[in-house]
Amino acid sequence: MFCATAGAKKVYALDQSEIIYHAMDIVRENNLQDVIKLVKGRLEDTKLNEKVDIIVSEWMGYFLLFEGMLDSVIYARDHCLKPGGLLLPNRCNISLVANGDIDTHKKLIDYWSDVYGYKMNCMKSEVVREASIDVVGSKFIISEPCVVKDIDINKCKTDVMDFTSEFKLPIIKDGVLTSIVGYFDTFFDMPNAIDFSTGPHKTPTHWKQTVFYFKDCKEVKQGDVIEGTIICNRQKSDVRGLSIQLNIFGKTHKYILS
Repeated sequence: MFCATAGAKKVYALDQSEIIYHAMDIVRENNLQDVIKLVKGRLEDTKLNEKVDIIVSEWMGYFLLFEGMLDSVIYARDHCLKPGGLLLPNRCNISLVANGDIDTHKKLIDYWSDVYGYKMNCMKSEVVREASIDVVGSKFIISEPCVVKDIDINKCKTDVMDFTSEFKLPIIKDGVLTSIVGYFDTFFDMPNAIDFSTGPHKTPTHWKQTVFYFKDCKEVKQGDVIEGTIICNRQKSDVRGLSIQLNIFGKTHKYILS
């Protein structure tokens, strides 16, 4: 409806879920039914009568790539967009930063050291294996960030979810490293450019941040540099999910986002 109100001659809106029927009612309620055509189904299974000038999609998931919705945007770009057309957003990146939130680590991980008097340390590995989605307070951030993935949506392919990148995180204050935090930034490169960040220093969004906890903490000092490698892959058993590996301090830490 924003696009129609802004002056679009025709708007095609697609969704697979039942919410599309409520959207149809809302469009009629606002007298936009002559401009907006709503279609229930997958874009890949839908044939439009014409190519479009602009594609607008909120495809971003946790850690940017979770859910694999970028695949549909790439399909739309290659099959439905006119030459020279716009993709909004057109660019994104993923960053990592070091976290020193000791209290949350104790609550989630150290808790298993003594559960009503019983040792359950074996559970720590299971707990840290699944990446957490949470809002990380900026006061706990102990390093500069590092961009580990740039995505140009005008050019990327569906293998964009699989990447390997080295990173360096300069420590900015003494603390205890409890986790690595991942977040993304999104860019609309137009004459009046717009961007937003899901990072811990910005206003929280529903994407929050993706937190990769370590079973054991490590003290760090201002001036230290944490060096490592991140390996991200689409899960074979769940095309929406991600398998993420952090190689750091000579150890391999494996996580899933599903």
